[in-house]
Amino acid sequence: MKSLFLTYALVITYFATTAQVFKPEFNRAILNTPQGSIVELPGFLSKQIPHLDYHKIVLPGPQHVISDDPEYIRIPEAIALQEPVQAGSVRLYVYNVNGVQEPAKIDRKITALIKNTGTAPMHLRMLKYAPQPASTNYYQIGKQGLADYFASTPSATIQVIAPGAVIPIDPRLEKQVVKYDELVHGIYEFVIDQPGQITILQTDPATPGPAALARIKTVLPTKGHSGAGRGVFGVSNYRVITNGVYDTKNGPQQIVVADGERDPWVLGKENTQEGIAKLDGNYGVMYYFEMKWKSTDGKALALVTWNPNGDNSQWCGGMANTMVVSKGKFKEGIIQLPSDRLITKKDPEAILIQLFQPAANGEEQTIRFTYSPPGASCLPTPLVFIPIDQDYKD
Repeated sequence: MKSLFLTYALVITYFATTAQVFKPEFNRAILNTPQGSIVELPGFLSKQIPHLDYHKIVLPGPQHVISDDPEYIRIPEAIALQEPVQAGSVRLYVYNVNGVQEPAKIDRKITALIKNTGTAPMHLRMLKYAPQPASTNYYQIGKQGLADYFASTPSATIQVIAPGAVIPIDPRLEKQVVKYDELVHGIYEFVIDQPGQITILQTDPATPGPAALARIKTVLPTKGHSGAGRGVFGVSNYRVITNGVYDTKNGPQQIVVADGERDPWVLGKENTQEGIAKLDGNYGVMYYFEMKWKSTDGKALALVTWNPNGDNSQWCGGMANTMVVSKGKFKEGIIQLPSDRLITKKDPEAILIQLFQPAANGEEQTIRFTYSPPGASCLPTPLVFIPIDQDYKD
């Protein structure tokens, strides 16, 4: 009986606290916030918001190749990644920085190459093409890179690569001069019909990538904590389905992915060392969400995100992302987060992603959105659902 009373008291305390923290004026603030803009919710954002449980299904998808270890290439001419890939589709995520300081900070080129290791001509067709200009504005590169990836459409051009030949995957990287501390960021998705070898290397701006590859014989060792990881990984796409039907009467709840706990890091293989490679952050992995919901109390449902790591100002003082979200108050499509400034900083700042309207008679609806861990931002970036009273009056 004592245990039952204690449980009841805790429940009452929780709902009282929640009601007190989510102040009525937050309704007005959210309703008056444009999509993608920041709304301040002081005292509400917390890692303790209840979690929505979900199931993850690995979807068929491309071989996922990422180059982010070492993140900073300290050697003037070096290979940062070299991995075999099989015929089929490939997603390549390049995330490397010109880190040369000795004997001086010098201009470099960081380029992506593919070699046909098969016995017949290779045909390469680009499906998604999303490089960014080299820059020290890592947050802008991260969110614009995802926006360009989501918006990209397949190319009609087919490149033919002779057996044994090497070509640049992206001619733009071949021409780009990268200054010290600038990030080279590109997300490429393509299909090939022969086995190949992908190389990411740094060289001087005047040397063609294939020529540099011919004279570089070794691959830099991994740094372990220099970046998210490198190698070929076995997961590139998840379908995420929330359990049951969320009801707005149950109050705010959150979905957290890419935290390394509820959603473990994907595993793969790195060609130059034994053992299993781990992709810290699941960067480049696409999450396709489906969530059933209803409103038995007539409330709308706001979807926001925020930066729970903002107090770590050295590395995590900002967060910027891009998502694709289904229709609500605002139209369906790609939305940069935030859309009216570069980053969000920390609590009490939240970014409004979408506001979903309740259906008549509390009928079930389905929310769909696409999420990928944002490059340059600390993880996780929670997705918080907040019931909103649309009839709120001052």
